[in-house]
Amino acid sequence: MTDPNGRPDGPQTEADSVVLDAKGLRALAHPVRVQLVGLLRKYGPSTATRLAERLSVNSGTASYHLRQLGAAGFVEEDTERGNARERWWRSVHRTTWFNDAELAEREPEAALAYQQSIAAIYTLRAQQTLNGLRTMPRAWRDTFDMSDWSLRLTPEEAAALYRELTEVIARYRRDAPETAASAPEGTERVVVITQILPELDTSAASSLPPGAQEEEGSPTS
Repeated sequence: MTDPNGRPDGPQTEADSVVLDAKGLRALAHPVRVQLVGLLRKYGPSTATRLAERLSVNSGTASYHLRQLGAAGFVEEDTERGNARERWWRSVHRTTWFNDAELAEREPEAALAYQQSIAAIYTLRAQQTLNGLRTMPRAWRDTFDMSDWSLRLTPEEAAALYRELTEVIARYRRDAPETAASAPEGTERVVVITQILPELDTSAASSLPPGAQEEEGSPTS
């Protein structure tokens, strides 16, 4: 699932994106709802029962959260697939943007709950990939990477870094259920997660001996 935390100075959102308002933020302030939206975007329309199986929750729980997401405009019933016994759901948007700093100030608890859900999903994705790494073809194992670099930037430089990263990612083919069949042979889904994490603590730097520097570009894989 991809829910980039957009910024006011970031790239323009696509036509099939949604920018969170207060109602949308509160609706997504629950990890199950974030995952449900992500699964519908990743795999296409589905039923509450099938989604519940993927999330290891009961179908009643999935149905409840899907109805709440429907009321908030994130999902809708897929009437072309549904019938009297089985209700199908589909995502209304491809991506979600949370780029309103004032909204985060007004709704701090909902903003934190939403962002914590996103962080938990990122951690789960990484763990799932690690669990399956040994059985992947060698060519795909060789593409796996988990690295971090410590930089010292101004807020303006950090914003510029964000823009440059998104511009690079935008040059590559987007994944969607409806376009998977037409993708070139040999393609697979690849998830790129970017994180820019300000660490506003100078005590560690001041404790270093004169001339000492942290190692730059320390890979964790």
